[in-house]
Amino acid sequence: MKRIISIGGGEIRNKTTLKIDEYIANLAKLHAGEKRANALFIGTASHDSMPYFNSFRKTYTSVFDIKAEVALMVYGEMDIGKIKGKIENADAIYIGGGDTMYMIAKWKELGVDKMLFDAYEKGTIIAGLSAGAICWFTDMYTDSEMMAGGDDYVLRKGLGILEGLMTPHYNERVIDFDQTFLTSNFEKAYAIENDCAVEFVDGVMTGAISAGGSAYILEKENGIIKKTKINEL
Repeated sequence: MKRIISIGGGEIRNKTTLKIDEYIANLAKLHAGEKRANALFIGTASHDSMPYFNSFRKTYTSVFDIKAEVALMVYGEMDIGKIKGKIENADAIYIGGGDTMYMIAKWKELGVDKMLFDAYEKGTIIAGLSAGAICWFTDMYTDSEMMAGGDDYVLRKGLGILEGLMTPHYNERVIDFDQTFLTSNFEKAYAIENDCAVEFVDGVMTGAISAGGSAYILEKENGIIKKTKINEL
């Protein structure tokens, strides 16, 4: 079974996504079986922010008793063989938020995208927030250009494991995204608010996990947007 959990946003440091993290942790424990579960944090999008990893570790280790590992790719601290081993040994892989396009470019430079594809194919739980949520889709609504000094959100191609267009932080972008979606060639989109996640199993959406936020499927009908709230698991 192949599984991706896309989290629209939130603050793991302040435990606003704790209900979602608990869901991911329980899946990791099921994947691990009798051994202690291992969760790997990848913070490429935040340029390997160690405070971010420490917040992840405080939740997954202190709260859920899961061993927390980190894969560092930005400043050359880890060779690619060590990174590959960490990915292969993980029961769950959690991709943090930040600059989506930088993250994807770095992964492709190092070949990490293929390692993550392999992990997904063999059933490792894949989860991610914001950049780590949208990167799996064929199409993404991202603020990467704004991080580089631009003024607007943009549509960019993702890694393509999941079909469709997705935006995170929908509660913060609803006006901008709705207008972009309405004038685009897309007929359907996923819109996930902060503190909410959507699960996909074998490429098919199964439902939402809410820690306070909601998620929607957007479709066009006669020039207007129809919004359908995704039911919780």
